[in-house]
Amino acid sequence: MALSDTRTQILDAAEHLFAERGYRGTSVRAVTDLAGANLAAVGYHFGSKAELLAAVARRVIEPINAAQCAGLDRLLARTPDPPVTELVEAFAGPLFDETRAGDEGGARTSRLIVTILSDPAEEARSWTGPDEDTVRERYLAAFARALPDLAPEELRFRMRGILAVTAIDRVEVYQQPSPACLTPAAGEATRHWAITFLTAAMSAPPTRT
Repeated sequence: MALSDTRTQILDAAEHLFAERGYRGTSVRAVTDLAGANLAAVGYHFGSKAELLAAVARRVIEPINAAQCAGLDRLLARTPDPPVTELVEAFAGPLFDETRAGDEGGARTSRLIVTILSDPAEEARSWTGPDEDTVRERYLAAFARALPDLAPEELRFRMRGILAVTAIDRVEVYQQPSPACLTPAAGEATRHWAITFLTAAMSAPPTRT
């Protein structure tokens, strides 16, 4: 087996297991057993279990990040202050596009995102690198201009809500009895519902304590 094939098979196996069991519930041996590789292969290709999680997360998140950046670039090329609805669509839309209903890979991506958001393991919260930070900070700045009355902490909370709502919706759609029967039109309708809902959530008045 070629080294590149071994690396890909380890990533595929780890993505499946991390999404199903979380970081602490997944052992390196379970990953290598599923991948048909030896234990030393994880150390050779990734260095550690934590770096393996980081590689898995980046592989599924990078296409979403790229689409989010491209969407924001298009908005900012037209106006320096895009409205909330367009910002939400540019940020949340790629999450739907990359996790299509009826697609097992999309459901696994969604489960992995939910795991990253909810897993108590420190390693699940520290996988991000400069690329992910740049995307988040660019959107935070754009949302802050559109929603100047929101405190930074509440704005960050609401953006996490976009990720959570979208990921959980995709997981639940996949778990329906006949996900393959969902039509593209139904998927597009769900996308529109989500944009409408999330725009209202982002635009709500600041919470008074």
